[in-house]
Amino acid sequence: MDTRFLQNVVIKGLTLFLVMNFLVMAVPSEIGRLSLYNVLWDGRVRLPFGEDSQRAYNLSLFNLDAMFASHVIHAAPKEDEYRVLVFGDSSVWGTLLHPEETLTGLLNAADLRLCDGRPVVFYNLGYPTISLTKDLMLLDYALRYQPDLIVWLLTLEAFPLENQLASPLVAHNAERVETLIARYQLPFAIDDPAFVRPKWWERTLIGQRRPLADLIRLQLYGILWSATGIDQTYPSNYPPAQRDFDEDVTFHGQDGPPLDVSKLAFDVLRAGIAAAGDTPVVLINEPMLISTGKNSNLRYNFFYPRWAYDEWRFQMQEMATTEGWNYLDLWNLVPETEFTNSAIHLTPAGERMLADAVRDYFLQSYRCP
Repeated sequence: MDTRFLQNVVIKGLTLFLVMNFLVMAVPSEIGRLSLYNVLWDGRVRLPFGEDSQRAYNLSLFNLDAMFASHVIHAAPKEDEYRVLVFGDSSVWGTLLHPEETLTGLLNAADLRLCDGRPVVFYNLGYPTISLTKDLMLLDYALRYQPDLIVWLLTLEAFPLENQLASPLVAHNAERVETLIARYQLPFAIDDPAFVRPKWWERTLIGQRRPLADLIRLQLYGILWSATGIDQTYPSNYPPAQRDFDEDVTFHGQDGPPLDVSKLAFDVLRAGIAAAGDTPVVLINEPMLISTGKNSNLRYNFFYPRWAYDEWRFQMQEMATTEGWNYLDLWNLVPETEFTNSAIHLTPAGERMLADAVRDYFLQSYRCP
């Protein structure tokens, strides 16, 4: 065989390999934007998240472009609708709830309309893990979809500074979060070790083979999602939310009042409202389990000693009044019996109570003359 021919093949192969590596390193986000969702099959009604891909036709990944490109909100430019984006933790995403049983599913089923006849369409952009910074990052990204209203569900556990970068979605999007830190002067160090920063070889084609495989898997699962509407598993039995507690009343290292505001991420909340600009934001203190079990006089639930949560509620109300925030406190709306495997995860009946309260708030705020 001609050695010159072999030499040319090797050179061309190496050149192609280097070019592919350069493209993967230079335009990783653009690769994520390539999606078959909303084209060949339906867009997802909640962001991709899952740990049992074979049964749930879903998976967790960290590429925001790919996550949003798979979502129904990416289907088309906004037309004649009043667009509401809903952010929050796994309770908003809908753990153990079918898509139609989630807050956004129920609100969309209510078929709300403005006085001018425009339909009100709610989009579920909640994501499991409890962190205001995770919510801020998703909110900042989602502004490109031209929301008319932002609804942000909150709970105290999302506020401690130590929780802000703990979400894997935050940790693996260091550059995006760095931009937010600089823009809003957030109290986090850019070189915080919580951030995952791939070395240069981890950004090559070989180093990126797992993320690239996840992008492909996400597309393939779209076929099954579109056919079945299944995006999580629904076990018949699960450990119920804890209702009996020991006498520990500490909250993130604090063992009694006052609750130290300097250790809470109120600056991140302010940043989200600032990022929204002229788009109105409604903050909702989401319902939580109020236990009647052992030592429930000391703790409301697994997350909160009573003293800490009561002080935070007072702080939230004071700040909302001072800052002029639209704030709805629904903390005790749902009875203890309507929670599933967590102090913030609702049963379908509990979710209906929440949706009714949010619907009534919306109708009161946008009442026709």
